Amino acid sequence: MDKFTTLTGVAAPYPVINIDTDMIIPKDYLKTIKRTGLSVGLFAESRFNEDGSEKPDFVLNKPAYRNAEILVAGDNFGCGSSREHAPWALLDFGIRCVISTSFADIFYNNCFKNGILPIVVTPDELEKLLDDADRGSNSKMTVDLETQEIKGPDGGTIHFDIDPFRKHCLMNGLDDIALTLEKATSIDTYEGKLGETRPWA
Repeated sequence: MDKFTTLTGVAAPYPVINIDTDMIIPKDYLKTIKRTGLSVGLFAESRFNEDGSEKPDFVLNKPAYRNAEILVAGDNFGCGSSREHAPWALLDFGIRCVISTSFADIFYNNCFKNGILPIVVTPDELEKLLDDADRGSNSKMTVDLETQEIKGPDGGTIHFDIDPFRKHCLMNGLDDIALTLEKATSIDTYEGKLGETRPWA
C-alpha cells in the first residue's frame, strides 16, 4: 500500500448525499478480484450514457477534474453494501482522499485498508470546501496528514481529526498484511518456542 503523507491535487465537487457503493461501482464490475482496471466503472451510471459515451455534465468528465485526486462529497458517502471494490475503483481512478460530513462505517474502514484518506468535516467546513472545489483547474487543495490540515487554494486551513493508529498506518503504508509482517520476528520466536514445548501442536 502506498504511503499517504501530503497530497496536493485538484479537488472535484460532488455534493450529492447518500452515494452508495452501487453508485460508486455498479455490480456489473464486481466479477474481478483485481484492484486495477476498475476506474472505468467508477460512477459508471452517472458518468456514461447507455451507448458508452460520456455524460459531459458529470463532474469527473469535465476537463478540469479528469485528474482529480480529492473528492469533496455530500453526506453519508459510501453507504449501502460492503463491497471493497468501491475504494478500489476510486483509487484506480487516482482519488486518494474523500472529504464528507459522514461516511458509512464499512466503506470508511475499507478506505484506510486501501490507502485512501476519508476525512470527516462539519457541514459549514464542507460548504467552504465545495466552494473551493468548484473553481475548476484552480481548485487545488493540499491535505497534510502529519498536521491534519486541509489547505484551500486561497490559503484557508481546516483542521481534521483522525484516529492515531489509522494515521500511523496510512503514513507508513501499512495494510493488514504489512502490520502482521512487522511482527514477523516475534511470531517466528513464538512458533519456535511452541514447537519445543508443544511439539504435537
